[in-house]
Amino acid sequence: MKPYTDRRARLLAQMEPGSVAVLGTAPEATRNADTEYPYRHDSSFYYLTGFSEPEAVLVLVAPRGATAAQSILFCREKHLESEIWDGYRYGPEAARAAFGFDAAFPIGALDGQMVHHLSNASALYATLARGGEEQQRRWIEGVRRLSRSGITAPPVLRDLPPLIDEMRMFKDEHESAIMLRAGEISAGAHARAMRYAGANRSASAGIHEYELEAELLHEFRRHGAQFPAYTPIVASGPNACVLHYNANSRRIADGDLVLIDAGCELDSYASDITRTFPVNGRFSPAQRELYELVLAAQQAAFDAIAPGRRYHDAHDAAVRVLAQGMLDFGLLQGTLDEVLAEKKYTRFYMHGTGHWIGMDVHDVGLYRDVSPEDKPSRLLQPGMAMTVEPGIYVRPAEGVPEKYWNIGIRIEDDVIVRENGYQLLTGGAPKTVAEIEALMK
Repeated sequence: MKPYTDRRARLLAQMEPGSVAVLGTAPEATRNADTEYPYRHDSSFYYLTGFSEPEAVLVLVAPRGATAAQSILFCREKHLESEIWDGYRYGPEAARAAFGFDAAFPIGALDGQMVHHLSNASALYATLARGGEEQQRRWIEGVRRLSRSGITAPPVLRDLPPLIDEMRMFKDEHESAIMLRAGEISAGAHARAMRYAGANRSASAGIHEYELEAELLHEFRRHGAQFPAYTPIVASGPNACVLHYNANSRRIADGDLVLIDAGCELDSYASDITRTFPVNGRFSPAQRELYELVLAAQQAAFDAIAPGRRYHDAHDAAVRVLAQGMLDFGLLQGTLDEVLAEKKYTRFYMHGTGHWIGMDVHDVGLYRDVSPEDKPSRLLQPGMAMTVEPGIYVRPAEGVPEKYWNIGIRIEDDVIVRENGYQLLTGGAPKTVAEIEALMK
């Protein structure tokens, strides 16, 4: 539990003396009738507690004067009959001991305890954008009813997530090790999908996208990952030009490229990998041209990742390579400077080259400095984790060489910024033309 107790201590150190922070986890959600969706806790709550049960709230009380800091959990009570149906639950006392809290209470005691802790508190930190205003109002009114005793309600309400988001941006070694293992599992799943396609390339009717999805999910779970980190994208042929396609229902035709964007979630940390390969195991000349262009763009982006570089430098480097390739292959006309200045490349490359990654696949954290006024892209620092995912998507259109029609390619990997550059987390997934074609044999 040390990583979690350390994080709570770091958050408490950032809060105003005598203030109180409250953070709840995600609720269970009904799917239909008496069936729930698979439960997944709130990321920031788990980041601070390691506690994965629903119906739980963390309260932190910052020290002031001689008063010590407190870390308090509110959770479900032990209930043996419920455990027969739904499995083990800790209950307050066992949770306090197991997870290193100073105190723990039944969730039903939250309102009364919050009135106590908010009495004379200097500020209340809460998640302002998530709701809960009615509950907070009850707490404040409960404190105000004690005003004749000289007790005051907190005069300031502050947004809690920005403090936690900034902490979550920097992965410690505990987190990095989990993310590396998640990357290894996901890389193995992509290799498995390629092998499956290669082994079935002679099937006269062709395989379906969902068959490859099944291979991915099998490999995730076989190695202990609890969930896919997001709905897998298995997009073949023209579907690869739809950025968020996830129906995964098409029968794949001989000669199609297949774009798979999929990653597992392991112990609450996501991985995110995209690979593109020919279903028959051999790139056509046109496919190979565009594929190697995207691969070169990704390498240019990697070369721009190091402490002191700006987050956006990787995108700019990838765009320059892609734009020049679009000119070389007749997809665009003009000069490189014109294509970049007028953003003509967005016809075939319309998204960014990455995002933060961690407990959420699109993880929390600011992408730009809050000052100066022009808000430049953030400086990279060791511990930041990000994806690198250039692509190219060519839909049929007048003036576009027909040999490139319906080719969609994206290549994506995960990295953590290190003192001397970056650490690649997902290098086990075959990526070069030679590696892919050799595996699929």
